[in-house]
Amino acid sequence: MSTHAKAFGLLAEFDTTPTVLHAAERIRDAGFRKWDVFTPFPIHGMDRAMGVKNSKVGWFAFLGGVTGYTTGMLMIWWMNAVDYPILIGGKPMFSPFGAFPPSYELTILFGAFGALGGMLFLNRLPKLHHPLLKHRRFALATHDKFFVVIETSDPKYSETETRKLLEAAGSKRIEMVEE
Repeated sequence: MSTHAKAFGLLAEFDTTPTVLHAAERIRDAGFRKWDVFTPFPIHGMDRAMGVKNSKVGWFAFLGGVTGYTTGMLMIWWMNAVDYPILIGGKPMFSPFGAFPPSYELTILFGAFGALGGMLFLNRLPKLHHPLLKHRRFALATHDKFFVVIETSDPKYSETETRKLLEAAGSKRIEMVEE
């Protein structure tokens, strides 16, 4: 009985910034959806080359901020006007001016929680294992090599056609990564 590891994707190695940028454009134009580029430093224009859209993390932060502000206002209104009303000098039981500083602080706190939670959710974290971390050459992504991985779970994936695309894009070394 032989046990074969499941294939994760094709890992293509590139030597220069222009070649990996050009490869990303070709992969995007070919219609792949489940792929990524790994580089030792940020490359100007890579987001556009990959077709990456604006992040949705800002919406999570906004919703967290609105929730924080609303929570602060409702909390102070409840405490002062409903739960424990104390009439002092004819002042109103609730004033948004006095409730603003704690509500503002809760806006910042919940906004930060929303941004962090949204980032973790959208990146599907925490992920305790990734197949690329077992691959020996992938460690060079933090030094001087550029890598593109196209996952086998992509609907357009075909090993022979994907390999041809990566070779045409300028990759000299293409390997299958197993889970």
